[in-house]
Amino acid sequence: MSGVDELVDRTVTPSGLRVVTERVPGARSVTIGVYAAIGSRDEPASLAGASHFLEHLLFKGTADRSARDIALAVDAVGGEMNAFTGRETTAYYLRLPAAELGPGLELLTDVVAAPAFRPDEVESEREVIVEELLMSEDDPDDVVQQALFGAVYPTHPLGRETLGSLDTIPSLTREAIADFHAEHYRPDDLIVSAAGDLEHDRVVDAVAGLLAGATGAGAPPRLRPDEEPEALRVVDRDTEQVHLQLGWRAFDTFDDDRWALHVANHVLGGGMASRLFQEVREERGLAYSVWSAPSMFTDSGLFQVVASTGRARLGELLAVVDDVLEGVLADGVTDEELAVATGYLEGATLLGLEDTGSRMGRLAGNEVLYGRLVTVEEQLAKVRAVTAEDVHRVLRRVLDAPRVVAAVGAPADATVLERAAGWRR
Repeated sequence: MSGVDELVDRTVTPSGLRVVTERVPGARSVTIGVYAAIGSRDEPASLAGASHFLEHLLFKGTADRSARDIALAVDAVGGEMNAFTGRETTAYYLRLPAAELGPGLELLTDVVAAPAFRPDEVESEREVIVEELLMSEDDPDDVVQQALFGAVYPTHPLGRETLGSLDTIPSLTREAIADFHAEHYRPDDLIVSAAGDLEHDRVVDAVAGLLAGATGAGAPPRLRPDEEPEALRVVDRDTEQVHLQLGWRAFDTFDDDRWALHVANHVLGGGMASRLFQEVREERGLAYSVWSAPSMFTDSGLFQVVASTGRARLGELLAVVDDVLEGVLADGVTDEELAVATGYLEGATLLGLEDTGSRMGRLAGNEVLYGRLVTVEEQLAKVRAVTAEDVHRVLRRVLDAPRVVAAVGAPADATVLERAAGWRR
């Protein structure tokens, strides 16, 4: 492991902007990211979707660049420019040949700091987002995912759709979005992360002035979810399958049990060797896809199990899933399962180091959450230290909580979902 993380540098500029870079000698590419500590949970209800709307608009142009100018500059060097909005973070990134680092830094900082918000472009992008919402409404996987979050966090902003809604997006004004940018995009709420064949000081010099004159208040304080989850949320759709998600309120990203939960997740439904995949798909043929995953936030978390099956087979699917869950709760995991899960997580971490985009994202993610670099060796040591007893304990901690059931599509037997919602209650 020698050499990993040794070429990482971190600087905090006088304005409070954090800059983290990793030099990867010999890399042909460089990836730059700007991460803002603001997401959909930080929006007032009247501005739901503002973070995502703003993400779209930053690519529509600046005072000196049109949207076409931005696209041409990226395409001309074979680059990739994109962004994403999460519940707690909004990120913008650019991957391009290492020789183009200077122009890339200039372009990305201009996009983030000086959006033009031209009225005609605001309106055209509003229509794009409405189409995105409609597209999501046509996808049962998206609908059931949002149903689960809405049931786990019924009155909290974590339960909202990050895209906004067909009620809020049409009413968001240009001024409201521009004010949102001015209020929440400040140097001390931003992180610039970069990885590739680069020089740290050159990156710092290029971005040190990013939004240095901003005077907004920054991200608002976050309130921890304290409401009880709903037991059952069903969206009636005329689908061939019932799309099912089971969820449990879990713990936050700072909890010491997070490493054991990642290992437990891989045993339960995180890969092809997992219990759910082997039993539900390989042995019974009940679903094409079945998986589990944790989502961790700064003050809460969610663990979910996901599968889809024919209407008449939903009862059988739920019975098999419940048998798998009861089995792991009763008996824990085997030494072989533990070895496979820890081996997978270690291997996936190391394989991610082959890509400058993954390295950039790892740096930024650590800085957003922990304000420091969690080294590869530290991360692997935490995973290797997880015992079978730890996995059993964390599974009981999560799965003994009240279960939420979300579904899209009506099963042949309407009582099946009601019974599922009462599991272990």
